[in-house]
Amino acid sequence: MKFGIDRLLAEPDLLNALEGKRVALVAHPASVTADLTHSLDALIAAGVKVTSAFGPQHGLKGDKQDNMVETADEVDPVYGIPVFSLYGEVRRPTPAMMDSADVFLFDLQDLGCRIYTFVTTLLYLLEEAEKHGKAVWVLDRPNPAGRPVEGTRLLAGHESFVGAAPMPMRHGLTLGEMGHWFIRHFGLDVDYRVVTMHYWLPEGPGFGWPESRVWINPSPNAANVNMARAYAGTVMIEGATLSEGRGTTRPLEVLFGAPDVDAKAVLGEMQRMAPEWLAGCALRDCWFEPTFHKHVGQLCNALMVHAEGPFYDHAAFRPWRLQALAFKAIRRLYPDYPIWRGKDFKYEYTNDVLAIDVINGGPALREWVDDAGAEPGDLEALAAPDEASWREEVAELLLY
Repeated sequence: MKFGIDRLLAEPDLLNALEGKRVALVAHPASVTADLTHSLDALIAAGVKVTSAFGPQHGLKGDKQDNMVETADEVDPVYGIPVFSLYGEVRRPTPAMMDSADVFLFDLQDLGCRIYTFVTTLLYLLEEAEKHGKAVWVLDRPNPAGRPVEGTRLLAGHESFVGAAPMPMRHGLTLGEMGHWFIRHFGLDVDYRVVTMHYWLPEGPGFGWPESRVWINPSPNAANVNMARAYAGTVMIEGATLSEGRGTTRPLEVLFGAPDVDAKAVLGEMQRMAPEWLAGCALRDCWFEPTFHKHVGQLCNALMVHAEGPFYDHAAFRPWRLQALAFKAIRRLYPDYPIWRGKDFKYEYTNDVLAIDVINGGPALREWVDDAGAEPGDLEALAAPDEASWREEVAELLLY
């Protein structure tokens, strides 16, 4: 199979369409060809006139380890072209940035989750391309979480850099498909093209991530496909006082970590409340001591998610529900536990709103966790209609 970048480089008709055009590349460390050549090097070697490059959150090099760490603009030391940061002084390309090219190639590996900021970066680029009369090509890449859809849709008024539009947490689309949805949803008039993948089988071997391709971190804490599968749930811990495993070698692959929570007891409560929400993976209690971030230097008990190997059932695994259930179990076992980070923590630069509500695009999940009388069926009743409406809304946009 071929990713979009591989098709672009191999097919003369596609390369010829860029002839005489100034080209910008939006990329990160996972923007590589099948032989692991970075897309910037490959495009320039192929004779494409690349006049600028852009880095999303964590930078073109992917060197910013922690969350919410900005990257500065720079000049590429090899090619002498400007490298603009879309997670520095600005999140949205400025007019000067847009003036640097005629065609913008968007070649980011995504995780299939609304809160992963590359989705919003695509929307902002499309909106600015419309204003400035530029073309945007998405060089499509797989959604490693596959086609399953999960979570409540973002509520109007809760938009942020981690919530671009009313989509569910786990959206099931590639970024090429998402671009089509953005254009339709926001009524954009932009020169848009998707260089599709050849022979991507979202329900085939690998269930989204092709077994023939190695995994490269698109961001520093996205270390493997297991993390990509779990992320639509575990990312919610960024809004909690519990550790998501940052400062360890397996971040965002745990349902929680804390020095004062009994992981086995939490697992038992989860199994009692909604055993069906634990399906599709294995959960293992473990211990870690973060070297930075939450609970640094403290021994934490945790539940590790294994959505991989013989434990993985693609159709049954529902990470958003799994994570919600872990929160609920902690609340029931420890009624006074301060699960949520306060409003003083400005998550993705928002003000006067809890991080967990920013992440979920509304307060519903937090309210369900904190309501002593709420049962799993109540959250199901909120999420299921949103998931069904999203599947229906995007069905005609699927390219694979």
